Amino acid sequence: MKRWHYIVLAVIGILGITYVYLHRQDLGLVGPRSYGGGNRGSLDLPYLSSHPPRITWATVDRQKDGFKVEMPIDVKEIQVPAYNETGGVDQVSMIFSNPSSDTTFSVSWADNPPVIRVNGRSPDRTLDMARDEALARTQTTLVTETRSSPGGLPARDIVSTNSGGGVMDTRLIFAGQRLYMLTAVFPSMDVRREQDVIRFFNSFAVTESRSVPESLPAAPAPN
Repeated sequence: MKRWHYIVLAVIGILGITYVYLHRQDLGLVGPRSYGGGNRGSLDLPYLSSHPPRITWATVDRQKDGFKVEMPIDVKEIQVPAYNETGGVDQVSMIFSNPSSDTTFSVSWADNPPVIRVNGRSPDRTLDMARDEALARTQTTLVTETRSSPGGLPARDIVSTNSGGGVMDTRLIFAGQRLYMLTAVFPSMDVRREQDVIRFFNSFAVTESRSVPESLPAAPAPN
């Protein structure tokens, strides 16, 4: 295998790993837990909720991170390490909320992540690679994919499922030097409510462009 392939395997879909970190149990990436002790198991366990959660929405204003979005209340924030193409570690930021014990909404982002760098900053190639890695790392299968352009930015809307019936809605947004990943995760299609996903995705707005520097160099003086 060529060295380039090893680099790609290490860096593609850098934002997808944040999802796996939070939902590795739900997605069946580790062994199911027992019924005792009130612990949750993987998404196909029968005692999980079969009704959509009642969501109280709130605006999350992240001006310092260049976006705002509506999410269920009680938003939490974490930093998740992800390997880069040199074998070092980059930090990926994530905010998430759980309107019920088995439903999660999240936003992840990174500035100039390896998945952008290794694809020569091409939006299409970056989004393709991020999609493929997110599916691979979460062990989900693509159901539908559409191209979108929220705020005029290149994006992909993806629905995928795992073998236990869990559903993941994903929106990947290429915003200049930053990549955003929005996810809404449900234990089944019965619990997934389309209007909640639409509200979440459509509320997201980039408030800071990373594609154009804040100050441009002065024009040369005329001869």
